Amino acid sequence: MISHNEIPPHAKYVFKGKLFDVWQWEQKLYDGSIKTFERVWRPNTVLIIGTVGDKILIQTEEQPDREEPFESLPGGRPDGEEEPLVTAKRELLEETGYSSDDWELWNARRPVGKMEWTVYTYIARGCMKKQEPTLDAGEKIKSRLISLEEFLELADDPTFQERDMKLDLLRAKLDPQAKESLRKLFFKS
Repeated sequence: MISHNEIPPHAKYVFKGKLFDVWQWEQKLYDGSIKTFERVWRPNTVLIIGTVGDKILIQTEEQPDREEPFESLPGGRPDGEEEPLVTAKRELLEETGYSSDDWELWNARRPVGKMEWTVYTYIARGCMKKQEPTLDAGEKIKSRLISLEEFLELADDPTFQERDMKLDLLRAKLDPQAKESLRKLFFKS
């Protein structure tokens, strides 16, 4: 069962979409008045920072609902009740053809306040090519390897989809100690 931790138990389930569910409830305000509150739920997602030697796997992706290609990391959402790490391993293999035996959870962030949704970011070190990618019908993805310095430049790229990661990248770009911490995290060196 998927937990709706921030949705009160008395909330009413008002809409079920393909990707999003909406819950509403009456909430007493500080002045004693009552207002309808709402929260959106969606499946959690994963992102993967895959490393091959001293390089990082990055993707240029196209989606049918987007006019322009964009930069992204491998990732996606679970199949059914799949655990985040299982999802990350599957998505890395499907989107890039690479796999890894060295996984570490870097962080879990809730990017939107009124949405119950967590993005798990994993580091997959020592990735090895195992197969050709097996993309969904709605995906066009080209993977490539870039240096840490090129990865940090994505902080300034308006097409880079991982907006919540941009602050980490910018900090590492400007602060040598933060850059070295990321290098050690990503490459264990």
